[in-house]
Amino acid sequence: MAAFTQEQKEYLASRIQETYPFLAQNAVGQFTNDPEEAVYGTPIDELSKEELVKYKQHGLDCWDTMLTNAAKNIFPNEDDMFRYKFYGMFHVKPTQDSFMLRCRIPGGILNSFQFKGLAEIAADWGGNYTDITTRGNMQIREIMPKNVVNVLQKLTDIGLTSRGAGADNVRNVTATPTSGFDPQELIDVAPLAKAMHHYILNDRELYGLPRKFNISFDSGGQVSTCADTNDIGFYAIRAGAAADVEPGVYFRVQLCGITGHKQLASDCGLLVHPDEAVAVAAAILRVFLEHGDRSNRKRARMKYLIDDWGHGKFLEHVQEKLAFDLRFVPLENCEPMPKKNRQGHFGIHPQKQQGLSYVGVVTPVGRMLPEQMHQLAALTNRFGSGNMRLTAWQNLIIPDIRNEDIPSFIAQLKIIGFNHTTSNVAGGLVACTGNVGCKFAAANTKAHSRILTEYIEQHLELDTPLNIHLTGCPHSCAQHYVGDIGLQGAQCKVDGKSVEGYHIVLGGGVDDNGAIAQDVFQAVPFSEIPDLVVQMLKTYLAKRQDNEDFAHFTRRHDTDQLRSLFKREIAA
Repeated sequence: MAAFTQEQKEYLASRIQETYPFLAQNAVGQFTNDPEEAVYGTPIDELSKEELVKYKQHGLDCWDTMLTNAAKNIFPNEDDMFRYKFYGMFHVKPTQDSFMLRCRIPGGILNSFQFKGLAEIAADWGGNYTDITTRGNMQIREIMPKNVVNVLQKLTDIGLTSRGAGADNVRNVTATPTSGFDPQELIDVAPLAKAMHHYILNDRELYGLPRKFNISFDSGGQVSTCADTNDIGFYAIRAGAAADVEPGVYFRVQLCGITGHKQLASDCGLLVHPDEAVAVAAAILRVFLEHGDRSNRKRARMKYLIDDWGHGKFLEHVQEKLAFDLRFVPLENCEPMPKKNRQGHFGIHPQKQQGLSYVGVVTPVGRMLPEQMHQLAALTNRFGSGNMRLTAWQNLIIPDIRNEDIPSFIAQLKIIGFNHTTSNVAGGLVACTGNVGCKFAAANTKAHSRILTEYIEQHLELDTPLNIHLTGCPHSCAQHYVGDIGLQGAQCKVDGKSVEGYHIVLGGGVDDNGAIAQDVFQAVPFSEIPDLVVQMLKTYLAKRQDNEDFAHFTRRHDTDQLRSLFKREIAA
């Protein structure tokens, strides 16, 4: 593969400039790199294994291989298995010797036709179930090689895609799920999530990042999208009188959320106008693309580049990619971010459109059956506008229901097998796939989540919302470090035998309640966890101050104090 000619460089730069005039001429990337010598400055012989796979063949160029393998009903070789992820297809052997499809659904926004199409894919070519993910996305499992192409073609037919949903790409762009109809929101961010989505899809260069990348837009609405767990979190905010900018709504930019590495995104000082947000994100992506670590996978996330450089140097490089000046404003010169409603993702809530409400549907740990999805789609058409939103809390929201139709809608919802209300425990339950579908997981998280919830609710009544996150491994797909109680799967020894268990962390949170949880207990067999959690909650209820929530109760104590406090209560 030859290096780009000067004419090609100028053409590509001009096309970028025509489409996004707010990007500087040099925003296209380092076309001067000779691919025969290095990849963005990293010598070929120093590339990591995954980088070598991408160097040999771009992930999106494996379509012929996918067609051949589908015709023969065979799985890809090791290198192509990585490239399949560029199309959102994950071989999940040995737990399931099949593929898992991960879609791209920007902002978690679906219409009823697309929802039904996903149900048909799951029924015709998958395992007859779907899962809502913690990125407001959908996954379908148990797809055999012969059906991979069928699935991807059907996905296109219903107006969706999975390109870039895995491997070293920008993952599903998330947004506040109530955006556009939330009375509390400062700005509708759904158009920005879609604009970012299409910018990424249409720039081949952005399919070759050093590692995965997450972007989120928070509207200031009442339902959290966990923007501070992302590499870039845009938080809508109003500039205060001291900000010395034109009054209005802006975004604070937070960088480097990576909760599996015990870090929430932090404010970098930028105040960005909504019209500038996509350009700023694109510039950040390009700096990461050009300078991120391609030799050490453990240090290949953007966090480590900024750790090495500092925010100042990093943002200087970002500025070079932009045709406008970045705006630095102290956080204290902005109005406080609106607080979140921890139960805003389920139940009945009025919209800013008069006479309409949205209903948050409880879908336990995100799992749905195709027949339920067809019935839900019919309900959205009958009572709503034919649209729905997926949340980071593994459930869905149906908007635009006339207030007088709410009772009828709820009655029909119950017939399907779903509800709009739940307990303070079940309403905050989040669980990854677990070891029934992921080779990395050490525990059956979805099954354990149900057992744990039932046990808690049998033994106490909690009068405040609680988030319990169960994740199967250190990758933390269920983001256990931001749960009030976080459980990470671990193998434990009981009487010399290996059993499923968890490490336990306490006191996490996001947004206005943001914190990384403390590691408190290690390798606890699951058989002991329900009683341990109940006793912790009883201790909390007995000793809390001024009705503080569980997270703040645990944050008043250091790790040793928590171990002593909870062990003492259990022993008693």
